[in-house]
Amino acid sequence: QVQLVESGGGLVQPGGSLRLSCAASGIIFSSNGMGWYRQPAGKQRAWVAGISTGGTAFYADSVKGRFTVSRDNANNTVYLQMNSLKPEDTALYYCKTGGVWGQGTLVTVSS
Repeated sequence: QVQLVESGGGLVQPGGSLRLSCAASGIIFSSNGMGWYRQPAGKQRAWVAGISTGGTAFYADSVKGRFTVSRDNANNTVYLQMNSLKPEDTALYYCKTGGVWGQGTLVTVSS
């Protein structure tokens, strides 16, 4: 059974940084592209970033230059480094592979 577990969310001030992690199990991790999504309260879930099996990264325009996605195939983990955070980055952040979602981790950017 495929399982994704996100961690690393929390409360941070504007301009601050957080690193989210997503640990995967039940899959051949190195053979799967991974994606990060977010859902602000009352809004639809939206794609944020993705990383291919070969390590090529892709970003939504809203986070380009501030967020970095990476993967550690040895530890079956994908990361989302978030810098220069803004209040509008506040959301539940999810990782996804194929049709499987994690449970989400909450990021709140506020002073």
